[in-house]
Order: sequence, then structure tokens, then C-alpha cells
Amino acid sequence: MKQKIRDILAKHGGLPVPVDTLADDADLYAAGLSSFASVQVMLGIEEAFDVEFPDNLLNRKSFQSIAAITRAVEGLTGSAEAAE
Repeated sequence: MKQKIRDILAKHGGLPVPVDTLADDADLYAAGLSSFASVQVMLGIEEAFDVEFPDNLLNRKSFQSIAAITRAVEGLTGSAEAAE
């Protein structure tokens, strides 16, 4: 799951650093993720995992790090896969 999220971040995040150099708990906004890019990442995640983010998860904290995104997706999919 984390690798899939990293792939989506690489494609839609527009980060100035390679996603594979970021730790799971690295602050994505500090790494250069913009608000616009976070929406693109969210849409990519919704499509890839066949989920829809509810209003209560549409906030900066949910997209703060790869670990935070993973927790959100796990909550939406019911998966406890802490994955690759």
C-alpha cells in the first residue's frame, strides 16, 4: 500500500525531491506539496484504491505524510496492511 501511495505522490504530488528519498513520516508540505497537488494526490488515491475521502478527512493532517495517508486509506478500505 505504501509503495502505491508513493507512486501516486510521485505522479501527482509535484514534489521537488524524489518521493523514494522521503521517510514515511516526513512532512510532505515541508517537502513541497502544495494544496493543489494534495487534491490531485487525493483524487489519485481515490481512483487507485476505489475509495472516497469523507469531509472529516479532507484536511492538511490527512495528507501530512505518507504514514498519515496510509492510515487514512487503511481506515477507508478496512485494511490493516501496513505494507511495503
